[in-house]
Amino acid sequence: MKHSFIAILGLFLIFSNVALAADPLPSWNDGPAKKNIMEFVGKVTKEGSPAFVPLSERIAVFDNDGTLWAEQPMYFQLIFALDRVKATASQHPEWKTKEPFASLLKGDVKGALAGGEHAILEIVMATHAGMTTAEFEQIVKDWVTTAKHPKTGKLISPCIYE
Repeated sequence: MKHSFIAILGLFLIFSNVALAADPLPSWNDGPAKKNIMEFVGKVTKEGSPAFVPLSERIAVFDNDGTLWAEQPMYFQLIFALDRVKATASQHPEWKTKEPFASLLKGDVKGALAGGEHAILEIVMATHAGMTTAEFEQIVKDWVTTAKHPKTGKLISPCIYE
């Protein structure tokens, strides 16, 4: 719960200038944790409050320990990169014989990832480099509407945290 609190607090502190007409924590159950977070954020973002924190002094801390990322069966970010290898393979005939790509193209994810961090870095660099931020954003938006969870076969989009 501590990591979730830090993440939510960070988001509130950064974006508190946005009007919060709707419930800012729609996937949280009403209870003491949600109430305490809402009260704390209200105090530190209300000018004149003794606990007020000026916008220029607000800091967000995110801990990538799985609190913010779905990890099973693997990080969705990795699933995206693996899918991009398949989607762009026609532009890279050399991948048919070059690892970790050759294993991925044969459907052997475990074999492709046997190279550890080096293999993952090579995959991510090959699938994420050489495009603008806007191009990358569009590719991700298109992917998330059709991507399937490797174990369930269901769309990934309902698995995304709100």
